Amino acid sequence: MLSNIDQATPVCRLAPSPTGAQHLGNARTFLLAYWSARAQNARLILRIEDIDSPRVKPWATAQAIEDLAWLGIEHDGVPIIQTERSELYQQLLDRLVADDRAYPCTCSRKDIETASSAPHEQMAIGANVLNDQQTVTAETTIYPGTCNDWRYEDPFPDEGSYCLRFRVDNTAMWFDDLVAKRVHCDPSTAIGDFPVTRKEGAAAYQLAVVVDDIDAGVTEVVRGDDLLVSTFRQMQLYQYLGVPHPTYAHAPLVVGEDGRRLAKRHGDTRLSLYREQGVAPETIVAWAARSAMGQHESFPSEPETAHWNLDRWHREMIDLFDWSMVSRNRVTYSPPSTTP
Repeated sequence: MLSNIDQATPVCRLAPSPTGAQHLGNARTFLLAYWSARAQNARLILRIEDIDSPRVKPWATAQAIEDLAWLGIEHDGVPIIQTERSELYQQLLDRLVADDRAYPCTCSRKDIETASSAPHEQMAIGANVLNDQQTVTAETTIYPGTCNDWRYEDPFPDEGSYCLRFRVDNTAMWFDDLVAKRVHCDPSTAIGDFPVTRKEGAAAYQLAVVVDDIDAGVTEVVRGDDLLVSTFRQMQLYQYLGVPHPTYAHAPLVVGEDGRRLAKRHGDTRLSLYREQGVAPETIVAWAARSAMGQHESFPSEPETAHWNLDRWHREMIDLFDWSMVSRNRVTYSPPSTTP
C-alpha cells in the first residue's frame, strides 16, 4: 500500500498549510528544517497540506511557495499535493475499519463536551524552557468513547453523519526528540480516540500526514512544539502499520512579549507583508539563525550583519547545524527592521 524510497538517503520535508498566510513562526520552522536537511545531505520535499479543504485559501499555496523562494529555501522534486492523494488515504481507512481499529462516530463537539467527565486541560504553552523529560497533557476535551462499541459487522450510520475515529492503544508512550528531549504520554488522558476522517468522508490531518511521510520515506520531521500531542496520535498509526516513525524535532514556538503564542494580537507577522514592506530576507534568516544558536562566534556582529547576503547565511548555518546546538527556549518576537 505504501512505498518507501531508498532509506540510505535521509528525507526531510517542508509542509505549509494553505489555510492562510505564512508568518514569522512558520519561517523559523522552515529554515530549521532546511538547514538540517542540507547539513545531512538529505532530500527535502515540499508538501502542500491542503487536506483541510473548507479552510484552504485559493491564493495561499502560491504565496507559500513565493515565501519559501524569498527566504532562499530550495526543495527537491515536484510539490506533493494532499488533495490529489485521496485514493491512497482511503486504502488505509478501509484497512483500519476492517481491522476494527477505526469506527464511525456520530458525536458532535457539544456531545463530547457534555459526555466527557475529564477536565479540560491545556499543554503548558507558557513554559519557556522544556525540561529534559516532560509529559504532554490534553489540548482539548478527550473523546469519552461514546461510539467505541461499534464493530465491523455492525451497520454504518447514514452517510455524512459520522467521522471515523481511530481506536487508541492506551499503553504508555514516549520518544526522544531532537530538541524537546524525552517526551512521555498517557494516551488515555492526553489523546483519546481521534478522528481519521471528517464527517464528509475526507481523510483527516493525522492520517494524511502519516501516509504521506511513509510514502515519501521521510526520516526527519521538524515542527513547532505545539504539535507534540499530535505526534503521539501519529505514532499510534505508525505502530498499527508496523512502520518506524521518523525522528522528530519540535522547535520552541515564537511567542509575543506576553509569553503567549504568536497571534494577530502581537501585530502582523505575515511574510508576504514583510516582502511588501521591503524587509530584506536576510533579516528574517539572521533572526532565525540567532534565535536558534544565539550570537555564535561564526556570526557577524550586529553592525556587520548587512554585509552577509542570503547565500552566506545559509552556507554558514548548513556548515554549523547541529540540533544539539539549537536553543530550547521559546523565542520572543520583535518586529524586524527593513534591513538585516
